[in-house]
Amino acid sequence: MATSPPYTTLPHPYPPWWQRSWFRHGALVALLALAGLVILALVREQTGTRGFLVGLGLAVLPVPLLLAAFRWLDRVEPGPWRNLLFCFAWGACAAALMAIVANSFATRWIATATADPAGADTLGATVIAPVVEESAKAAAVLLVFLFRRRHFNGIVDGVVVAGVTATGFAFTENILYLGNAFGTDQLTGDSGLASVTAATFFVRIVMSPFAHPLFTVLTGIGFGVAALSAGRHRLRRALLPLGGLLLAMGTHALWNGSASFGEYGFLAVYATFMVPAFGLLTWLAIWTRQRELVTVRAELPVYVMAGWLAPGEPYALGSMRARRIARQHAHRHSGKEAARAVAQYEAYATSLAFLRQRGRRGGAGADFAVRERQLLDALWHRRDVARPALDHACRATAPPAPVAVPPWGHPYRPYSAYAPYRRP
Repeated sequence: MATSPPYTTLPHPYPPWWQRSWFRHGALVALLALAGLVILALVREQTGTRGFLVGLGLAVLPVPLLLAAFRWLDRVEPGPWRNLLFCFAWGACAAALMAIVANSFATRWIATATADPAGADTLGATVIAPVVEESAKAAAVLLVFLFRRRHFNGIVDGVVVAGVTATGFAFTENILYLGNAFGTDQLTGDSGLASVTAATFFVRIVMSPFAHPLFTVLTGIGFGVAALSAGRHRLRRALLPLGGLLLAMGTHALWNGSASFGEYGFLAVYATFMVPAFGLLTWLAIWTRQRELVTVRAELPVYVMAGWLAPGEPYALGSMRARRIARQHAHRHSGKEAARAVAQYEAYATSLAFLRQRGRRGGAGADFAVRERQLLDALWHRRDVARPALDHACRATAPPAPVAVPPWGHPYRPYSAYAPYRRP
């Protein structure tokens, strides 16, 4: 006789409270807030209240420009604001706190072991600081790569995540440096253009606001290339982020050590390395952004043949100008909610194109079909609002059709000009 299967306890339909998203998010926010309070107290203790306020007012100046630049770069497939907010908070609070504590401890230990405070400061700036700071900033990129993998699809995402993290870190570090410079000026009585505050502001805010983003972007590029690699290349996916991190540490060490290269060492490194590297990475980021638009136009026609998209949508979705015209058209004729729906339609269509590209390359994962269906459903629910706007944008931005010149003359002259003369 067949025996009945053993009694098994069914799993609870709800996970325990420590595994729920609200608890994880709340714990992360509490951790970042605690780190922010600690770093605020440490910076204020070193700079004083007036120095802290002066440093805060000056350090905030490049932040909007840098964030706007990274947000513009991310316009093809914009990631959630919460990811960028987490990256900035991690850089400004958690990474800055780890860097200050670790750098201070290591420098003091080296000074005690070698009895050479000056040499310890130089070694700490050129060796210890790059390793600690770049590792602390890379932790945010790693967390987004692991736990927000859906929003980490390539080089542009790595550049944006790393750049925003480094912007937050540089913001806190600039407060510290500018606040200490202001305190030095208060002790010596210097003011104006000859003050230490003015010199620090010129070097850190005017000349090199892109320094920390430049270093950490190398780590982000390593993670971005790893995201593009197929799932079977596990060794490559592990080594590429590590290579980017080591490159970021090396460039950071070169920048910090430029002051010890002689009287003009700083200017030489700035002119021959920093500015060309910044230009090269800027070109790479913009070129990659354009390649993403090409990917959108190349992957979406499959869904046109299946009936999910209109024939002109791949062209319109592959042009930032057409996207903007579509949102403006929807806002002008149907209001703000319609413009938001068109923007969401554009974002979902772009994610769909990148998902299909990864699937074609063998790196999509087991949930490819489920994710594809979710994106198609999201597009279908917004099609009534988005399709007229995208159709208008396609017609407004489509290149003019070439007109062949007929063999009998110029196409814009009337045919009667070439007709033989006939008497009435």
